[in-house]
Amino acid sequence: MKVTVDEDRCAGHGMCLTLCPEVFQMTDDGWAVADPETVPPGSEEAAREAIDNCPERAISEID
Repeated sequence: MKVTVDEDRCAGHGMCLTLCPEVFQMTDDGWAVADPETVPPGSEEAAREAIDNCPERAISEID
């Protein structure tokens, strides 16, 4: 599973970081990034929860 954050949609709420800190980080400017882009084994459920709970719908799963 891989995820990405649309930087044009992200508003910096940080919900993703709260739900899945293994994948999401906040930049110095306050925007979320997926790092690593590939979700580690065992973190898939938390990553999907972050996708579902992003207020701006800025996170998506990619192939």
